[in-house]
Amino acid sequence: MAQISVEHLTFAYDGGDPLFEDVCFSIDTRWRLGLTGRNGRGKTTLLRLLAGRLPDGGAVRGRPACVLFPFSVPDPSLPAGQLLRAFAPDAPEWRCACEADRLGLRGETLARPFAALSGGEQVKCMLAALFVQEEGYCLIDEPTDHLDAEGRACVSRYLKEKDGFLLVSHDRDFLDGCVDHMLALGREEVTLCRGNYSTWEREKLRRDEAERARSEGLRREIARLDQAARRAADWAGKAEAEKHARNSGLRPDRGYLGHKAAKLMKHAKTVQARREEAAAEKRQLLREAQTAEELRFRPLRWEKASPLVRAEDLTLYYDGRPVCRADFCLQAGRRLALTGPNGCGKARC
Repeated sequence: MAQISVEHLTFAYDGGDPLFEDVCFSIDTRWRLGLTGRNGRGKTTLLRLLAGRLPDGGAVRGRPACVLFPFSVPDPSLPAGQLLRAFAPDAPEWRCACEADRLGLRGETLARPFAALSGGEQVKCMLAALFVQEEGYCLIDEPTDHLDAEGRACVSRYLKEKDGFLLVSHDRDFLDGCVDHMLALGREEVTLCRGNYSTWEREKLRRDEAERARSEGLRREIARLDQAARRAADWAGKAEAEKHARNSGLRPDRGYLGHKAAKLMKHAKTVQARREEAAAEKRQLLREAQTAEELRFRPLRWEKASPLVRAEDLTLYYDGRPVCRADFCLQAGRRLALTGPNGCGKARC
């Protein structure tokens, strides 16, 4: 077990705005920790900072040896099984075969060159190599990019049986299936909670709703205070005017009127100060609330359908081995889905 503490981390790339400013949190390397946040919030940068690949100014303490995923493969022309054993030369061969099998990589796939594997098969092979080593804290960045639905479910089950990693992913279901803590990067703060993505999302929605209610209450209070401040200022102005009024028949009590004007002006300033406090509190709310622009599609109109692509008896090969045979016709204005398991040739098609 190790505790990684991040204390007052501030980081910016040259010429850019700070990605992190005075960030503090602590994590346990035994956790299956998910990391989430919108694009550009610094998820990959944080992994590199934790791994010591970027200068942190001494903000990261207790850092163990870390292994980043994905990593470069020294010779992609070698068979996948041979590369897997090369990453952990001291591990017994049965251990390598066991880790690969749990990810659905078996003899025929492991015998093929790593470069000839599909993107999803390469991801699984690298994940198996990552955990065969059993050395270092695993920092996993977006492993689902090349995985189909079945592959994501397989990798999620695989990671759920592991201890000690930090996983970056935008796939909510994937995170729900394999993590037990969540670290979220917001606009101005980093939040850490126990549970999976759904647990964190429920808590965030509850907090955002409470802040919206408080913000609406403050909005109404600010409007009320604005009116009260204007009335108090008007009253104070009238009292001051009465003090200086000239009336041939009456002599105004200037002391009383001056006291009254000062009291009303003090009240106006008190109301204005309360209004500024409410406005300042309102500005602190909903800073982490997220909104998304509406996604709109404007498909082109086609007067008549005509073939854009036609494939007849199309056969794809890997190293002389047929992997896919297809017949299809894509008409103008139509939408065609290409599906299939990892390794069936979708990318080549």
